[in-house]
Amino acid sequence: MDLLPIRRAILSVTDKSGLVEFASFLAQGGVALFSTGGTRRKLLDAGLNVASVSEVTGFPEILGGRVKTLHPHIHAGILADKDDPEHMQTLAGLHLAPFDLVCVNLYDFAHAASRGLGLKDAVEQIDIGGPCMLRASAKNFHSVLVVPGAEHYARVTDSLRANAMAAPLPLRRDLACETFARTSEYDAMIAGYLGSRDA
Repeated sequence: MDLLPIRRAILSVTDKSGLVEFASFLAQGGVALFSTGGTRRKLLDAGLNVASVSEVTGFPEILGGRVKTLHPHIHAGILADKDDPEHMQTLAGLHLAPFDLVCVNLYDFAHAASRGLGLKDAVEQIDIGGPCMLRASAKNFHSVLVVPGAEHYARVTDSLRANAMAAPLPLRRDLACETFARTSEYDAMIAGYLGSRDA
């Protein structure tokens, strides 16, 4: 589809600069917000109505936060092709709803590595769920708008405001491209770090 209406969004960010303003814009536009951990707490503290991702999964965050969004109820909602009636029927049959916007930025592994942490502690700062959601939404850019960093908030806000809270395909494609570049750089950084350390 050319213009994608934005109705449901997941926000899960490490860099929380501009987050409240961006989420407030989405909420004022009628977008239902879902979030995790510290991101959700910040938005709740700002007075926003934000559902927990656990309300979607029916499962709590576990293993110290290692497992939050790694769940078929999340990824089905991200990966469903909205132009494919069979996909939409599958979601409906499972009582799931698709997501339209995924706003994720990753754990700051570079900062963790630069602090001289031991290998085991540094590894805890490797994001798993974030890259999975980013890559899934970037793959499905025909049906999802991915926002991989705070520096994109203004562009996304301007575009949605100009299009009655719908995201044009060129914007979705551009941000998908940026997302794949970012996850590739993130993985390369981690590979370089691990390759330079003893087990």
